[in-house]
Amino acid sequence: MKRNVWGTSLALMLIMFFAGGVAADNHASQSPYHELNQQVIASIDNGLEWLKAQQGEDGLFRNHPGITAIVVTAFLRHPQGKYTEANSPFIAKALRRLVAMQQPDGAIYDADKQPALPNYNTSISVMALASTGNPAYAEVIAKAQGFLKGLQITDEESVYYGGIGYGSRQTVHDLSNLNIAIQALKESGSDDDEVWNKAVKFLERTQNRSESNDQGWAGNDGGFIYSPDGESKAGTDEAGSPRSYASMTYAGLLSFIYANVDKDDARVQAAVDWIQQHFTLDENYGVGAQGLYYHYHTMAKALQLYGQPILVDAKGISHDWYQEFAENLMELQNPEGFWVNEESRWMEADPVLVTGYSVLALDTAYPR
Repeated sequence: MKRNVWGTSLALMLIMFFAGGVAADNHASQSPYHELNQQVIASIDNGLEWLKAQQGEDGLFRNHPGITAIVVTAFLRHPQGKYTEANSPFIAKALRRLVAMQQPDGAIYDADKQPALPNYNTSISVMALASTGNPAYAEVIAKAQGFLKGLQITDEESVYYGGIGYGSRQTVHDLSNLNIAIQALKESGSDDDEVWNKAVKFLERTQNRSESNDQGWAGNDGGFIYSPDGESKAGTDEAGSPRSYASMTYAGLLSFIYANVDKDDARVQAAVDWIQQHFTLDENYGVGAQGLYYHYHTMAKALQLYGQPILVDAKGISHDWYQEFAENLMELQNPEGFWVNEESRWMEADPVLVTGYSVLALDTAYPR
């Protein structure tokens, strides 16, 4: 059996994750990754076959809307477009359940489950529905978009200005929550400058870059932490300053680009520099195996979007990130088709969630 790695899901969190998927390039056979791509497709197909068998009779996966939406999106974003709502009744069944969970305020979540995580579940569900391309979901998506925008903090005196939190009684406003909402809005066609401008201020306040971060804790390494109040899941350094870590730095990079910040902007370049200096596939740098698969998915999405195929690390070693990334994920896959994290934090001990993350990561990283 191939080695397994730990996992997580930040408040189911990131369920997040989602990458864009469209039909594979007709000239894939001419790609320098031709042989690798064939292996990646086989890995994706193996993972999806395992996932298909995990669906409950009610149409949900793990009886959870967020996990269901992640899994459905993994099918819908297959690089070769093998699965559609029309040709896959099990996908249509799952989508019907998600739509049925929409609340009067537009949120999509199971009100009987605690914590309900309205933002995460709504955002991931929106990405699943948007991935179908079915105009029948336009009204459902629009109501959900309105709910997500309504969560944004507009009080300019708040350190959390521009943030989007869990959307429930929890008052936490963090980069993970904001990032998933930004993904949902962008990928469902809501490109709202007013929302983006506010979000950018929140992003600045979670980046360790004193030139653009007006918080006293800010350092200068260019990476990101969890919250503008100085909270970092990676703890603090010897001086007591919050440490940047990989999954949030990829989330910050992705969010900046989706919020229409230019790729040459100094804030974006600082994040890219941090990523290159700390590039590794062995861990979620800064927090070890915690959130590893959420990290993989966010990494794939951010790097594919940024569009730089070669990264140069602190030792001057060049990395073809797609090749290394794909080979690493395939090595971690169980022969039965699933992935699982031995580190249980953030629900990553659940193979359904982690396999959804992994397939989505490969879907996203696959060259178009």
